[in-house]
Amino acid sequence: MPEGDSVLKVARKLDARLRGSVLRHSDFRVPQHATADLSGLAVLGTVARGKHLLTRFEGGTTLHTHLRMDGEWTVLAPGKQLPRRLVPDVRILLTTTVEGRPGPTAAALRMPVVELLPTAQEGDAVGHLGPDVLAPHPDVDEAVRRLAAQPDRGIAAALLDQRNLAGLGNLWVNELCFLRGLDPWRPAGTIDLRRAVDLAVRMLRHSVDVPGAYQVTTGDTRPGRSHWVAGRAGKPCLRCGTTIQVVAEVPGDAEQRRTWWCPRCQPSLTAA
Repeated sequence: MPEGDSVLKVARKLDARLRGSVLRHSDFRVPQHATADLSGLAVLGTVARGKHLLTRFEGGTTLHTHLRMDGEWTVLAPGKQLPRRLVPDVRILLTTTVEGRPGPTAAALRMPVVELLPTAQEGDAVGHLGPDVLAPHPDVDEAVRRLAAQPDRGIAAALLDQRNLAGLGNLWVNELCFLRGLDPWRPAGTIDLRRAVDLAVRMLRHSVDVPGAYQVTTGDTRPGRSHWVAGRAGKPCLRCGTTIQVVAEVPGDAEQRRTWWCPRCQPSLTAA
């Protein structure tokens, strides 16, 4: 599933290419909105909220999308069309005009979540989320409060829970636990939660704002060396040489996502 920094990059692309344009035609290829027609509405902009995307139109309508595992937004230059092989994957097609001339076309491919709702009711879609790690001014105090409310919960599962802190995915949680020297199953109530949240904010902000730093946690962009533990099962730890361990995800169990860790750099409480 895309991480918060991935989604913010998509939001920035949609916002830069579509904001200020007017929909010449809209085509929603999902049953619940098959008859929806937004033609003639101006695009006010797109924002990210955690891993959710909100595209707002004049007149008080919002398009809520979520990429989950396979969804993708692509924006085509005026006059360009999708390759025919991708046409069956289209779930949304938004054709625009800019100052009366043909504008970009935005296509949502394989999009698992497509929802039109009143802009005033965006909270129905994203109101359950905790503070956004990539907000201009993240509410760190509130994130810490939510994480601390379940002190016995494993820290990796707690950080992945979007109700506590929105925007962290498996990559960033595993890397954060390594950098803080935390066993991923260590109870949240036993660690310095503020330092963990502060690091999460810095890491994702660095990823989206620094050229060449996207999802590189080690500072080394060479193949196989951009992450400390994520995706490195069976390989030596880049810090101490210990073999990186992994446990597989248990489908449907939020407490057991795929987890990588270094047993030496991230000792359990009993081993510490």
